[in-house]
Amino acid sequence: MSSTLQIHQITGMHHLMVAHWHHEQMNNPYHGFLQLACTEHQFNFLLWHKEDVARCQRSDDSRIAAAKRSIDRYNQQRNDSIEQMDECIADLLLRDQIESTGSLNTETPGSAIDRLSILSLRMYHLNEQMQRSDTEPEHRVAVGQKLKRCKLQHEELSQSLKELVADIFSGRKRHRTYRQLKMYNDPTLNPYLYA
Repeated sequence: MSSTLQIHQITGMHHLMVAHWHHEQMNNPYHGFLQLACTEHQFNFLLWHKEDVARCQRSDDSRIAAAKRSIDRYNQQRNDSIEQMDECIADLLLRDQIESTGSLNTETPGSAIDRLSILSLRMYHLNEQMQRSDTEPEHRVAVGQKLKRCKLQHEELSQSLKELVADIFSGRKRHRTYRQLKMYNDPTLNPYLYA
């Protein structure tokens, strides 16, 4: 397996940066593949908080519209970042001359890293809910159950991704970058933009 893709480093970065960005200015101190993963993680962080703004009952229409436009932009950048991670993996395979005739997986490593990023955000915010002093004990019990489920999902997805990366870099699985081909931000494909 390529030493460039250490899943525990990626998930560690996810947890560290979520906590950091809630208290400090957003930054990306990483290099190589971790830098790509951190950039993708930044877009999930921004999306999470803009979606909160769009759902807030106190937000007026103009604030919701501005949030929705930001969500579309961040989501496009998030998808582009997933593709960049998968392209980086394709480049590493080419560099190391690893070829495979094995089967394809149902999702790419970039997509799994994206899911792990979102899980780290969910766990951070569930932990916040556990710390609230203005709620009933039942709230904390319910949140605790969700947090336990998220941790299990994170653990299992991390392990599955480790196995997928090992299979890809050993040639047992094929790797392909799947283009999202998003149409909503393309002024030549979205009728509401070109009309």
